[in-house]
Amino acid sequence: MGTKYSAICGSLVALVTPMTSDGAIEWDIFRKLIDWHIEQGTDGLVIMGSTGETATISTDDHIELIRVSVEHAAGRIPIIGGTGANSTSEAIELTRAAQKVGVAACLSVVPYYNKPTQAGIYQHFRAVVEAGDGPVILYDVPSRTITSMTVETILALSEVDGVVGLKDATGDIGRANELLHRLPPSFSIYSGDDATAAALILMGAKGNISVTANILPTRMHELCTAALAGDLATVRSLSRRMAAINQALFIESNPIPVKWAMARMGLIPEGMRLPLTPLSAQYVDTVTSAMGDAGIRLHSPGPGFDLIDPPPARRSPASQ
Repeated sequence: MGTKYSAICGSLVALVTPMTSDGAIEWDIFRKLIDWHIEQGTDGLVIMGSTGETATISTDDHIELIRVSVEHAAGRIPIIGGTGANSTSEAIELTRAAQKVGVAACLSVVPYYNKPTQAGIYQHFRAVVEAGDGPVILYDVPSRTITSMTVETILALSEVDGVVGLKDATGDIGRANELLHRLPPSFSIYSGDDATAAALILMGAKGNISVTANILPTRMHELCTAALAGDLATVRSLSRRMAAINQALFIESNPIPVKWAMARMGLIPEGMRLPLTPLSAQYVDTVTSAMGDAGIRLHSPGPGFDLIDPPPARRSPASQ
């Protein structure tokens, strides 16, 4: 296949899927979010990951969300399509569909629920990659999949043509450091944990696939840019301001808190699909306080809330 991949560096937003209160996808708002992230300096968009509620999206809508993203972005920003599944045949179908519409890469998660062995994980990813014709980034998130890839499995998969990177959402800095030392420089590692992203980038990762960037796109872009440049003073300053919100956005299952926060900012309605439910009342003050610490302005929508105009483009960190 001789797969070529131009590494996407910086802040890659794990984009939410905006929905009405009854769970219908808000397509126009989805397009506006893409525009907003481009204006705010986001370096790439990941569509149909965990944050996008892929588990409750139909296959047709899954593919359509990726297609619409590529079409609407029109080359202005790279689109990575989440195409993982715990069925290898389904993962192949989604990967082929995403590649057909022109994604920059596919993001494929370790199969969940069926708990494959390391041999099964290797064979799964190899089958997915060999059935397609484009770059695939592996996704290791044991908090959701239970089973995690070992270092040796990742090293073996890095030798498969078409496997170009890894989203590491383990939060294990020690393991990431080992991988960065043992993998070839052409293999791209991305953080999947906002709290440790800057540290991982300073160690050699290419960027961060971020939940927090849904509400702080400019600042996450600046944090990643500073870390890529080795600017420790800026990294420390930005990290301190973002520490509370990075924690608060995971006080309940993602994307519950970030959707609540985006609704308070006037970016989206708060709708989501069962079994996810809106943010519990007991956590409202915690998330609100963290947003205030980060300098985020709040908007209080009333009944029948619809998207207001997004905040002005490219605001400075002090005002964001």
